[in-house]
Amino acid sequence: MLDEKAVSATIEESSTHDDPLTERSPLEEERRLVRRLDMRLMPVLCALYLFAYLDRINLGNARLQGLPEDVLHGDPTGVLFDWVNSAFYFSYATVFNFAGLLTVRVCLGVFEAALSPGVALYLSLFYTRDEIGLRIATYNGVAAVAGAFGGLLAFGIQNAHAGIPSWKLLFIIEGVPSVLLGFVAFAFLPNRPEETTMFNERERKIALERANRRTTADVGRVLQRIAAFMDWKVYAAGVMYFASNCAFGSISAFLPTIITTFGFSNAIAQLLTVPPYAVAAIVLGLFQYSSDRLRDRGSFAIASSIVGAVGYALLLAVPSNIHVRYFATFCVTSGTYGMNGAIATWLTDNLGSETKKATGLPLFQAIGQSGAVLGSHLYPLREGPRYRKGFAVNCGLDLLAALVAVTLTIVYRGENRRRDVQYGKPLPNAPVDTTELADKAPAFRYTP
Repeated sequence: MLDEKAVSATIEESSTHDDPLTERSPLEEERRLVRRLDMRLMPVLCALYLFAYLDRINLGNARLQGLPEDVLHGDPTGVLFDWVNSAFYFSYATVFNFAGLLTVRVCLGVFEAALSPGVALYLSLFYTRDEIGLRIATYNGVAAVAGAFGGLLAFGIQNAHAGIPSWKLLFIIEGVPSVLLGFVAFAFLPNRPEETTMFNERERKIALERANRRTTADVGRVLQRIAAFMDWKVYAAGVMYFASNCAFGSISAFLPTIITTFGFSNAIAQLLTVPPYAVAAIVLGLFQYSSDRLRDRGSFAIASSIVGAVGYALLLAVPSNIHVRYFATFCVTSGTYGMNGAIATWLTDNLGSETKKATGLPLFQAIGQSGAVLGSHLYPLREGPRYRKGFAVNCGLDLLAALVAVTLTIVYRGENRRRDVQYGKPLPNAPVDTTELADKAPAFRYTP
């Protein structure tokens, strides 16, 4: 979706005769730079999230491997497990009681709290608005891969007959790589484009031109940080993220348990979590790729929300048909992951400046993670096997998210039309001065 003339003119102005890269066309240089970024950034970021998410969801697998009996005194109501699960979102694996398990889950949440909003902001420094959706989808899709991989790993560990409880072995195997990857990320991930040693001078010029395409990089604007708290669209996105994270938090901890209510053994239930996660990863990738190409976020957020709501409605309405209920888990996972990716990318696109993103994204994430706390308490054992309350709440929240997404789409499209009439249509990919007004700048256009 690049404007070749605009890109060529901008980059050629900064070219030098003695630069070996000038033998390539500007678009070829840019594509080469994007490939380098993909190879350098995405594997490390995806590995970080893979193991971060494994550490998050392995509690659901451990539940079927004896953790409640060993640590929570059997937990016949499931309430203690709910609190341990939600403790992650307030901010293990050598723990021996409820207090220890709760404490380390809180610590895990504290150290991971900045990961997702930080990654969205970090990627926006290197990728354009036409590219970032697929990269955020790739990053978020790793959570679905982790869900599938976690189920397979849990099945293998459960049948390993090791000398220690299988849930402890699961925590150790999935937890140690997270620590090691922290050092890898620190050493390998580049700093912001104007500072990193990854680029030569020619590549740095291209990277900075890309960073200023349809926006302008800015640093430390206090007024924009305040503006993020005053912008109702941040809170609207937070409501959608609250809904998707309520489902996200409950799926990660309770999908294996829900599948056991279909009549399968614990071991088989671990395996049957794999296909829904795998399909969710594919759907997320396809949705976000299409969203980038079409420059349309709202339609995919709406579609994902409705797919998730249909899944929960089926779980509510069809209590006995195992095939329909299992199909519903595919709808739930695909809708939830699709919604998560769409909403995060949508807000990142439309905050307009780096400093507003730096404030708006954590605020949005904080609202969303509150949904995960709720999701962690929607499936107590005493309400199984139907879990009517949990399914009904998630269904209602997904429909609410769809309604909010429709509202935002209408508002964004209307505001773009108003600015086109009042200020004229801006040139495609032209720099826009957002240093003072962020997304309120006359030449800035929202991604609807």
